[in-house]
Amino acid sequence: MNSATLLLFVPACFALNMAPGPNNLLSISNATRYGFRTACLAGAGRLLAFMGMLFLASTGLAVVLHTSEFLFYGIKLAGAAYLLYLAVQLWRADPSPSQEATSPHASLGKLARQEFFVAAGNPKAILIFTAFLPQFVDPSQAVTAQFATLGGIFLVLEWIAIAAYAYMGLHMRHWFATARGKRIFNRSCSALLASASVGLLTMRRA
Repeated sequence: MNSATLLLFVPACFALNMAPGPNNLLSISNATRYGFRTACLAGAGRLLAFMGMLFLASTGLAVVLHTSEFLFYGIKLAGAAYLLYLAVQLWRADPSPSQEATSPHASLGKLARQEFFVAAGNPKAILIFTAFLPQFVDPSQAVTAQFATLGGIFLVLEWIAIAAYAYMGLHMRHWFATARGKRIFNRSCSALLASASVGLLTMRRA
């Protein structure tokens, strides 16, 4: 893989990483409610899901999503249902100052699992891997090594995106310091997650 390919890949990939979506919205919400560090560490759940998707794409198993309508829509429905579940939880979240210290939802493991399931429940992500990454692979060279390199770069840039959105959420916390402000923010995020769920349901298989 030459440097010209990487110069094309990095900015295009980072644009995908930074695109607003359910996971990046979770980073903002988690940073606003639990802090920058927690939001960044929780993002490891998302990266784990993406690593699995990259493995499937690199081994060619992701072609199943293109050929199996049942599997595609099954994953889509599960992902949409989970987004709706998170939307309801955010809508009903207690905005009082004590909630951050006592809420069981502040568990890092739970937040990481949320990131994982939101990423894994979005079939659009693996379709991006199967349509986007192969464009930068030279078939005349070792394909596995190239895919590993591109996938590694993708994951690094994804973590940068996680930190960027968490940083935004950290500063938003000062804007929503009151219970009323937190309620508005939580319900705004809830509405956006519900919209993302509807978007998943309306997404068609390529």
